[in-house]
Amino acid sequence: MNKAFVRESEGEDDEELEPALKLPAGTRNYITPAGHARLKDELEHLVKRERPHVVEVVAWAASNGDRSENGDYIYGKRRLREIDRRIRFLTKRLDNAEVVDPLRQGDNDQVFFGACVTVADADGNESTYTIVGVDEADVARGRISWISPLARALIKAREGDTVRFQSPLGVREIDIVEVRYGRIE
Repeated sequence: MNKAFVRESEGEDDEELEPALKLPAGTRNYITPAGHARLKDELEHLVKRERPHVVEVVAWAASNGDRSENGDYIYGKRRLREIDRRIRFLTKRLDNAEVVDPLRQGDNDQVFFGACVTVADADGNESTYTIVGVDEADVARGRISWISPLARALIKAREGDTVRFQSPLGVREIDIVEVRYGRIE
């Protein structure tokens, strides 16, 4: 088989890989200490464990001879490109990261990065959100990115304030019930 049929583009942009994680131009990559540690751990795992293992497999597969129909070789090379792409992405993210510790806010009633905010909608339903970095967002756990519309509406507001923001359901108003800062695991 001709290499033209198995070769993939290596010039893919890292941002295309993770479109939900794209930062607005000219902004810093704010991240909590726990999020920074997770990214560093993932990078270390890829560099010290996973990549060397895949390199071993590819070297073994290459030594078997015909590479054009060698699945271990073809898929190993593909996996190696994925790992290298992720390593580049994580390295850039960590180089541009600005670690912000929410515990430094103390007893502040104003919403900033790292705040855990309890809000109530017009029906009185309460929800709690923690404002975290782009790489840490997880809506199922109540963690929203600081660049999300809700977080942007909450930033600089205080307990007792009412904020308006654009949601997928239209413009919504919510009341800020409580603002607290603590360790984010």
